[in-house]
Amino acid sequence: MCGICGFNWNDARLVKAMADEMVHRGPDQHGVYCADGVSLGHRRLSIIDLSEQGRQPMSNEDGTVQLVFNGEIYNFQELRPALEAKGHQFVGRSDSEVILHGYEEYGVEVVHKLRGMFAFAVWDAPRKRLFLARDRIGIKPLYYYHQDRRFVFGSEIKAILKDPAVPRELNHQALYEYLGFEFVPAPETMFRHIFKLPAGHYAVWENDRLQISEYWDLAMGDGTPPLPYDAAIEQERELLEYAVKSHLVSDVPLGVFLSGGLDSSALVAAMRKHISGPLRTFTIGYPDKTFSELDYARIVADRFETEHHVLMIDYLNQAYVEKALWHLDEPMTDLSTVPLMLVCEKAKEFVTVCLSGEGGDESFAGYDRFKASRINRFYGLVPGPVRRQVISRLVGRLPDQPQKKGAVNMLKRFIEGSNLPAAGAHLRWQYFGTADQDERLFNAAFKTRAAMDPFRHVTACAARSGAADTVNREIYLDMRFMMTESVLMKVDKMSMASSLEIRVPLLDHVFVEFMASLPGNWKLKGLQTKAVFRSALKGILPDAIVHRGKQGYSLPVKQLLRTQLKEYMIELLNDSPIIRENTNVDYVSRLIREHLDMTRNNNHVLWALMNVAIWGRKFL
Repeated sequence: MCGICGFNWNDARLVKAMADEMVHRGPDQHGVYCADGVSLGHRRLSIIDLSEQGRQPMSNEDGTVQLVFNGEIYNFQELRPALEAKGHQFVGRSDSEVILHGYEEYGVEVVHKLRGMFAFAVWDAPRKRLFLARDRIGIKPLYYYHQDRRFVFGSEIKAILKDPAVPRELNHQALYEYLGFEFVPAPETMFRHIFKLPAGHYAVWENDRLQISEYWDLAMGDGTPPLPYDAAIEQERELLEYAVKSHLVSDVPLGVFLSGGLDSSALVAAMRKHISGPLRTFTIGYPDKTFSELDYARIVADRFETEHHVLMIDYLNQAYVEKALWHLDEPMTDLSTVPLMLVCEKAKEFVTVCLSGEGGDESFAGYDRFKASRINRFYGLVPGPVRRQVISRLVGRLPDQPQKKGAVNMLKRFIEGSNLPAAGAHLRWQYFGTADQDERLFNAAFKTRAAMDPFRHVTACAARSGAADTVNREIYLDMRFMMTESVLMKVDKMSMASSLEIRVPLLDHVFVEFMASLPGNWKLKGLQTKAVFRSALKGILPDAIVHRGKQGYSLPVKQLLRTQLKEYMIELLNDSPIIRENTNVDYVSRLIREHLDMTRNNNHVLWALMNVAIWGRKFL
């Protein structure tokens, strides 16, 4: 796990400054290549082959090809013999060399050979070609700036901003979409002119031209089972075990995050089959038990005899929030961001690598929004006037409840989502804006700078899925639109803040492709989420884990905004230039009052605006 950066001219001092801005991503080694009209920088977190032979930038035998790489290639030991047989000479044991020699042998098609998480850049001196690629799922981030023949790239935006020629300008369209989805959809970023390379894409800079190409997409099943149910269960178990085993390759200590949910518990069970000694698990707890999963995590830790570590979070100060946002590079409202950063700090005291269960909720249809979508088909049979004028008004008057979920909170969220346009599909229940709020929140100047169409990305993405199966079409939206720039971006940035590598076996692309081939009604049976995955884990995990619902370890922000963070919220939203310039401040004040009075739960929009205010102060 590392940080990479570079650009298409020679400046050793600048590229070193860019790399040093990401020292947290790679505190162990650093390196710079500056020649032939290109500059490459690298910061290394040593995981496999800790010797000097793993240092980057890494060159081929004659120095004509240079590589900077962030990530892990889990099948490198399988690829290496074939490359050696073709005459390629390896000098170390790292997985990086497989990419280097693989590019020599296969060119840009090398991406199809790799099984892992990666973002890398290859400089091909004879062709004067700079080749960049991001892994299929988008586990590793990669950003770029391209204006006036100037091409700059990096693992983090803050590295790109070290180039004084890169402007720090707000992207108004990104701001609008962020406030609804709570992340900025690719390829946009919150910075005008800085972009994300989308997942499953590569970029070629050659002859002063940038060309971006998609090399992989997720093929969803058409609803026809590719094999019998029992055989699918067996195949699922085999692929899971292979994925976990391959993710254990490491020359440094590793552990696993254990929430007590189905996905992380499955990882612990699979890891225990291959680790006979101490297995370290890490979890988060809160004094408010409606936000905690400690009892479930303890059941799994005891069952598999792990060395269990619990981080209790009973206080949140503004320094944590601001540190998290600096590492994120752009606002993100995921309420588990700060807790994840803190548990990564805790884990780093013991290990350098942690496995985590990200991707399971998306791939197996595990979120409540899948259930809400199915329930809405029946709710839609209720006449529209009754839904809008009677039910919505009555439910809207219910006071917010302090607990995380609960019947009242779930009902209010369902009604809010059901009133949003059908174009939002199941993501309506993950969208936190409304037409009425947009009209009141944004000022006239802002409305001239952004297209106020909340689900334009969703519509385009759904059209690409090609899935007739409703659940599989919704899974495609989660995998290819939501997950990459929200969940996975959060995991990368919060782990790298502590120089901790997180690996996500459930997102092994072969495993993901197999799960995508299965019918949607195997994943969501009635209102039971992750049905086929639960079937595979029966007898492996305790029944209390197999049958429990989704909870997650999000921060109790709605209560914190009424207590510990109240004054901080008011100060931020009153004093922020970016808030004053783009919103109606009177309406923002009303949102604050409603939340503090508990007449409405406005924590999502308030927390989002707070993050924007902090971001503007730190980056603009």
